[in-house]
Amino acid sequence: MTDMPSQFTDGILDASVNFGVARITLAQLGPDGKPAPSGTLFVPVVQLPALANGLLTLVKQIDSKMKEAQAQQSPAPAAEAQVMPSAFTFGGR
Repeated sequence: MTDMPSQFTDGILDASVNFGVARITLAQLGPDGKPAPSGTLFVPVVQLPALANGLLTLVKQIDSKMKEAQAQQSPAPAAEAQVMPSAFTFGGR
């Protein structure tokens, strides 16, 4: 592990663009089940497409890993078929 700051998020609460910088307010679900602000991600607008494409690539890789895991399991009820593998990495790590 590194000493770099970490941020857990359940989603995006709000976003705006000012002076060429996208400000994305991240959210975590509170004990009441409602989203609450948990931090802000600042991304230069010119880098936003690359970030979005990187996240999309990650989603596709995770989907592929889930399908591989499902194919290796014996037939199970649909609710159990969506179980994600406990750990895997991407990007050569």
